[in-house]
Amino acid sequence: MKIAITSTGQDLTSQIDPRFGRSPYFIFVDPETMQFEAIENPNVNAMGGAGIQTAQLIANKGVEVVLTGSCGPNAFQTLQAAGVKVIVGVVGTVNEAIEKYKSGGLKPTAGPNVGSHFGMGSTGAPPGTNPGVGMGMGRGMGRGMGMGYGIGPMPQYSQPPGSPQPTKEQELQMLRQQVDSLKQQLDMINNRIKELENKK
Repeated sequence: MKIAITSTGQDLTSQIDPRFGRSPYFIFVDPETMQFEAIENPNVNAMGGAGIQTAQLIANKGVEVVLTGSCGPNAFQTLQAAGVKVIVGVVGTVNEAIEKYKSGGLKPTAGPNVGSHFGMGSTGAPPGTNPGVGMGMGRGMGRGMGMGYGIGPMPQYSQPPGSPQPTKEQELQMLRQQVDSLKQQLDMINNRIKELENKK
């Protein structure tokens, strides 16, 4: 079995990157042996279609499960079509995520948890409607983790043309997962604030 994890670095102690399509690295792990391979994501700076291209890259590697912070509708659909399970809302280090997955603490999601173009700082809302108050949370400790989420309207779960719209239950699940993910990120930020305050 092979798991792919979005990562800010190239080893198991790296933090999970919250973006799927524009994650700087992917770490492919065999959870049984813990042998791993890190690859650089060639789609980080793609003008568009990063999610789909990255999903195809992952599918071609024979991955069965993806662990990430967030996944948009196009990438999610591509992964699902390739039979790859997606788990979103994952935070912490790569190692912690693998252990949590192995213990049954992480379950596949039913749909995307962010709108299209999430990794580009857009929520997928119509142009001009996102004030994008960037929270450039540089909690990276030198590991390049400034997340710069635009706080605008709630993401619109737009599906590619011709694909089925999520049901009310699926959208509720997506929104709840996003709330959980944001709570976890807020906890991490508050912990980092406390760490920095204690270093005075």
